[in-house]
Amino acid sequence: MQIHATIAGLRAALKNAGRIALVPTMGNLHEGHIALMRQARAHGDTVVATLFVNRIQFRAGEDFDKYPRTLQADCEKLTAAGVDHLFAPSEAEMYPQPQGCHVVPPAAQDGILEGEFRPGHFTGVATVVMKLFQIVRPAAALFGKKDYQQLIIIRGMVTDLNLPIEIIGGETIRAADGLALSSRNGYLSAQERAEAPRLNRVITGIAAAIRAGNTDFTGLERQATAELTAAGWISDYVAIRKKLDLQWPSAHESGLVVLAAARLGSTRLIDNQEV
Repeated sequence: MQIHATIAGLRAALKNAGRIALVPTMGNLHEGHIALMRQARAHGDTVVATLFVNRIQFRAGEDFDKYPRTLQADCEKLTAAGVDHLFAPSEAEMYPQPQGCHVVPPAAQDGILEGEFRPGHFTGVATVVMKLFQIVRPAAALFGKKDYQQLIIIRGMVTDLNLPIEIIGGETIRAADGLALSSRNGYLSAQERAEAPRLNRVITGIAAAIRAGNTDFTGLERQATAELTAAGWISDYVAIRKKLDLQWPSAHESGLVVLAAARLGSTRLIDNQEV
């Protein structure tokens, strides 16, 4: 695997790369990331991973400074997964001057769910992903479904801006007890880690109820929130939405997704399940 710290160096290396499949990450890689790397091989002649902790998608007081940086371990995992190139730029390389131009997602997707509780987050995400698309020029890009709203927003950006890139969603990889793998799981204490799978159990229960014909979506959301609160969680949202655009569904509508975000101690976890 070749490692590149500069845009010029990466572009030079990719001149004759054929069809490129890109997997953007912020590092501290787990099996969910590695599954995307392996999946990418089926979508390109050359697999490029990026590793960049993007400051502009973090709000003041969030975990930018303490976000784990594990470059050596990440490189070993990427090499074992067969990645061809890693782009690991510095902040100065990605933002040589303050970013003046930003990609602002539509309010209908940006101002709800994660966007409501992390205003500006998806502008930071869309902006850095657009920069990576311009740098790497991939034919396909892969993103995990665990960050479901991010996936919807990036798909919308590619469509709206006529980018010739296929956006592929990778299934969420889970621990044996159902907890979605996440770089932030490392923040959990042993007691919190034992409690954390409840989030998946709650949304799995909602999905099962919907499949069984329950259309009281508001009631299901309230019941799930109450269960989390009783177990010591601080819930940001439990929401049943349309998969296509994350808007409110009507009764008996199909193609749904259950999304949740809640804090356990100081750690904020998110999860979702398609119905």
